[in-house]
Amino acid sequence: MRKALLLAGALVATLAGLSSAAAAPERATAPSATPGVTSRTIVLGGTFPLSGPASLYAPIPRGMAAYFSYINKRRSKVDGKRGVYGRQIVWKYYDDQYNPAQTVQLTNRLILQDKIFADVGSLGTEHNQAIRPILNSRKIPHILVSTGASFWGTQRKEFPYTVGWQPDYVSEGKVYGRWITQNAPNAKIAVFYQNDDYGKDYLNGLKQGLGSKTSLIVSEQSYEVTDASYASQIARQRGSGADTWVLLTTPTPTVRAIGTAKALNWKPNQIVINSVAATDGVMSAAVRSAGAAFVNGAISTGYLKNPTNPKYRSDSAVRQYNQLMTKYGPSGANRADTFYYYGFAKAYDVVKLLYAAGKNPTRSSLMAATQKMNWASPYMIKGVISKTSKNDNFPLDQVKIVRYNDGSWSEASNLYKGR
Repeated sequence: MRKALLLAGALVATLAGLSSAAAAPERATAPSATPGVTSRTIVLGGTFPLSGPASLYAPIPRGMAAYFSYINKRRSKVDGKRGVYGRQIVWKYYDDQYNPAQTVQLTNRLILQDKIFADVGSLGTEHNQAIRPILNSRKIPHILVSTGASFWGTQRKEFPYTVGWQPDYVSEGKVYGRWITQNAPNAKIAVFYQNDDYGKDYLNGLKQGLGSKTSLIVSEQSYEVTDASYASQIARQRGSGADTWVLLTTPTPTVRAIGTAKALNWKPNQIVINSVAATDGVMSAAVRSAGAAFVNGAISTGYLKNPTNPKYRSDSAVRQYNQLMTKYGPSGANRADTFYYYGFAKAYDVVKLLYAAGKNPTRSSLMAATQKMNWASPYMIKGVISKTSKNDNFPLDQVKIVRYNDGSWSEASNLYKGR
């Protein structure tokens, strides 16, 4: 992955997957002082892996598109206008195939050709690291990125135009460590993690959460995203005598790791799966690979309502999600894929920020709004608040432990605060 960053200036991008939320044709208007903003439209953009090794994330921007289409069609209770203060949201996104070099190339296209107002929700830790200097040097908002790397918050002074969204990986890792010490104080832990900043953030947090009990970790094995097999690493973990397996992995490697453990006849008593991979779609694939008995009882963390859980069948926000996805989502979209729901919830916060940026938004006013977030999204678990300040750059910081059984995740704890 890091080698890919070095090629950023040399690769020719493959452009695919451009999409935009429905917007009325723009009439001729006087040029705006703020790129991407006219009297009729506001242009947002981002990069996502619509194909390639992380294509399971592809529903995220499509869920965002569905919500933006809804905003463009409904009349706002704020001012009675469609869109945000009468401006239609034009949503453009490209397929970077989970390649940071292509992320750079395509972000330059968004800036120079599409003239975006803000880069919103772009996915991937190294990918956002690669574009962060470009966007910050031009003072273009780089907001609500789809990655929980801790440095979106800790490096805010150095990169003031970049803001995260979801609970950061260090905080999430701390929660797993705290949960293990509280519920399995004699556990023998094997950790399988992605060998990059993403996986190491999680590992760092896990150890902080374990505190004086880091000796509970009896095996640490990593993998590269290019690895064709994990058999050797997982065989070592089986041999370690571990009874608790912590997977700090992305979706496809999670399924492969679980299938490999099953093939090696290793069934830990407790499996912990980080939230990035703990979706119903990933777990369904894991069940197909290893069987329900292998994955039932796994734990993770959650901050969004689970639209597939019977608990939320009558929830008004979940009902709205299902209705709007049917109306505005891609044809044949699987509404049970929680990455669509993730995109939907993220788009809700984007719209809240656009309103907070004012009737005549500037990039500076949008960034000022990101430091004053304070609301409870209807798509979040009760008690979870989107909140920031000048001294707190982590919008979401509360999670619950969730447990997987027979096809769905259910909440299994009170709220934990990561920071």
